[in-house]
Amino acid sequence: MKKFFAMAAILLLAASCSNESELTVNNAQEETAPVKVRVSDFSMSMDEMSSEGGSTRAAQDAASYDGVGAITLAFYDASGNEVVKTTQIKTDGSTYTTFGEFSANLPVGNYSMVAVARGYFDGDAFTLTSPTLAAYTSERPRETFCAKQDVTVTSASPLDLDVTLSRISAKLEIISTDNRPAGISKVRTTFAKGGKSFNPTTGLTTVDTGFSQTNSPSSANGSPIDIAMMPLLYTDEESMNVTIEVLDPSENVLFTKVVPNVPFKRNRQTTLTGAVFSAEASSATFKLETSWLASETVPF
Repeated sequence: MKKFFAMAAILLLAASCSNESELTVNNAQEETAPVKVRVSDFSMSMDEMSSEGGSTRAAQDAASYDGVGAITLAFYDASGNEVVKTTQIKTDGSTYTTFGEFSANLPVGNYSMVAVARGYFDGDAFTLTSPTLAAYTSERPRETFCAKQDVTVTSASPLDLDVTLSRISAKLEIISTDNRPAGISKVRTTFAKGGKSFNPTTGLTTVDTGFSQTNSPSSANGSPIDIAMMPLLYTDEESMNVTIEVLDPSENVLFTKVVPNVPFKRNRQTTLTGAVFSAEASSATFKLETSWLASETVPF
């Protein structure tokens, strides 16, 4: 089934390195081959991340998709050693000439190529350590795409290879049915499962201990809130408790709601709607809407 939001990255014949971020292995005693990598061609199926049914859009490249703000590309040799690695930040023109285009010269040998594309905001911290370990070390995971592919360099001839990056994130949207009162500063959401570190080869988290993140609603006082998060999962489908805490400017907890057994699936959106700013309302007032359950509304 078509479950993933696919992003194609094409390794093109490299005649020049003038328009790409250049990755060079300096070893004059080894024969090297030029490799050009272009991350492009988003095949967008919006209904897979929307509870509204959505529509399908034509392919678009990395530079024009707002959900991706950074791309990290790395090659690891047969022993697992990092040979080259680079990161392009869309908002930092000094990191690239054309966003999503890379060049490298690799010695003859066998490699694992890992590519991770992700949302990026100021303060984000992300590490790629190996073909099996990457992590968000700041507060929250972002929308994430990744792929790992084996690459063999047999001569100095340029390579022409294909690789597809798939979205590994799930999405949670919380919409309040009541209005935000004055004195509400933030909303903290705690996921009982999942994590912020993941295996780029499988697209699954390396731990299942959960995490928390805090959002500052953009809606004005006296109106409902609508906040979104991009959790990473330990399995392709995973159910977990979700705790919603409403905080004042000093981060004191004013209201707490625990929504049990919320289902998630990679590349799918789960929407929680209910009263958030009410001490009387229990978690049973929340309703659950998920596109991968045929847009069924489930009260609990």
